[in-house]
Amino acid sequence: MTNMRVNDSDAKQVAHDVVVIGAGPTGLACAIDAQKSGFDVALVDKGCICNSLFHYPSNMVFFTTPELLEIGNIPFPSPNQKPTRNEALEYYRQVAAHFELDVRQYHRVANVTGADGDFHVHTKDRFGREGLLRSKKLILATGYYDLPNMMNVPGEDLSKVHHYYDDPHPYYDMDVVVIGAKNSAAIAALELWRHGARVTMIVREAEIHRHVKYWIKPDIENRIKNGEVRALFQSNVTAITPDTVVVESPEGRIELKNDFVFAMTGYHPDFDFLEMLGVRNEGEDKLPVCDADTLESNVKGIYLAGVIVAGARTNEIFIENGRFHGVQIAKVLKQVLNKKP
Repeated sequence: MTNMRVNDSDAKQVAHDVVVIGAGPTGLACAIDAQKSGFDVALVDKGCICNSLFHYPSNMVFFTTPELLEIGNIPFPSPNQKPTRNEALEYYRQVAAHFELDVRQYHRVANVTGADGDFHVHTKDRFGREGLLRSKKLILATGYYDLPNMMNVPGEDLSKVHHYYDDPHPYYDMDVVVIGAKNSAAIAALELWRHGARVTMIVREAEIHRHVKYWIKPDIENRIKNGEVRALFQSNVTAITPDTVVVESPEGRIELKNDFVFAMTGYHPDFDFLEMLGVRNEGEDKLPVCDADTLESNVKGIYLAGVIVAGARTNEIFIENGRFHGVQIAKVLKQVLNKKP
């Protein structure tokens, strides 16, 4: 199936009806719904299709069922009650191919100029070459997984410190610290321990987070109880060196022998990018100004979709509910762009 693409050099002459920034599941859903409504749509992403999912742990299993991940009314065929990361990537690739979506992968949006009716999306590819997409409307579906919450402690920039967990194999027979107590931290600690790493969890709270999935929480708690995974509760990392991690705990200062650190401290949307576009946010949770019915931001012609609608409340919107934002936006676009159903 051939995907008819527009080269960046031609984009200066071609104005799309809609450009979607972000090609994750929500961005793909938005593009599909807009395309079904008769609009000419292009997507742009600084990584690959579903870039955030690609960077999830290789053995990750979703916490939901396949039908709740479906977009474009295309069934998600999986024999598993909880599909895997690889199944999801295969599914979203096939959906993008089915709808012949025009996805500009590995193009970072450097700037957006113009205004409603004629936005100019300035991009740069992996080699710094500039491109341009023109569009009447913009949909932002940029997610939040690309920007980790930093601890801001000395040594956090060392190469042994990771804010993403992928695969346990490289850490066999290593002293590993996992910082955090939510799902990602618990999963990383369990997998690392089961593959031969010596794991210490550093947890600010007095216990593993209550929202850890029901089949994971007793597993990690039992490993801690049995002494198989060490846990320092009500503790904070204050410094990281090439060979140690320094922790302030209720027992005082502890210096742990260490080879690798996984700081599973959460992630946040790119608020700087939203601000660059003029999208305001409000309150402690940095909720973007957004009409609940139309999903249009305070900047006319710019719509928000997916997790960024909830600002820093990244546990409120997931693929399961964000995938419907495209239908909501497409309905509005049909009215403002005078397209017939």
